Amino acid sequence: MAPFEIHGVFDVLAWIAAAGMAAFVVRWRPLSFPVTRGHRQSYFAALVAGSAFGAYLFGTLNLWMSGMPGFGRSIEGAIFGGILAVEGWKRIEGVSARTGARYAAPLAIGVAVGRIGCYLSGIEDFTHGVPTDLPWAHDFGDGVLRHPVQIYESLAMAGFLIVYLWKIARRDAFWAENGFYLAVGYYGAQRFLWEFIKPYGPVVGQFTIFHILSGALLVYAIAMLCSGARTFGRETITA
Repeated sequence: MAPFEIHGVFDVLAWIAAAGMAAFVVRWRPLSFPVTRGHRQSYFAALVAGSAFGAYLFGTLNLWMSGMPGFGRSIEGAIFGGILAVEGWKRIEGVSARTGARYAAPLAIGVAVGRIGCYLSGIEDFTHGVPTDLPWAHDFGDGVLRHPVQIYESLAMAGFLIVYLWKIARRDAFWAENGFYLAVGYYGAQRFLWEFIKPYGPVVGQFTIFHILSGALLVYAIAMLCSGARTFGRETITA
């Protein structure tokens, strides 16, 4: 199977895993989704459009900054674009309630599964790490042993998912109310670290475009966690 086909298969598996996890968590521990039915179509349209635009914009910019031609996609770009689009939609529609509670677990498992596809796609996927002599280094097809950063990220997000589900099982109101922001902040923090062992071209000093996005996601998450807005109360996890 060609690298593009492998990546495509795991993209589909990631979406299936995310959708399945979302359905499971909502049925297991119902989480509020304060978007009226009349607004849901435009809400999801904004989410999808923002995610797609961010994925291709930042994935492509990273390739160009790294001296490579073509067009790329980025899961971090998709997360950033989706958040930006939804926050813009909320401002336009006058929605002040938090709408991300249901997305924490799907985000974590989606990244965990999707990154396995990146790992299996080989050198052409351009998601590998820099050369290393560590015992778990991997040859992505060019004879050079490199950091399998895709696996690092997959394991990191799987670890977050385990903790999140444990907290939800214990009916932890803070994690139920703020799970999405915890997921985004954690994702941004771990991704910021992995960027130091990737071969991407820098944009400011030694920082890549994904360092900047990771920092932005982390700042956003911290700001939302510190804002004191408690849209989802304990009643959201009593079922």
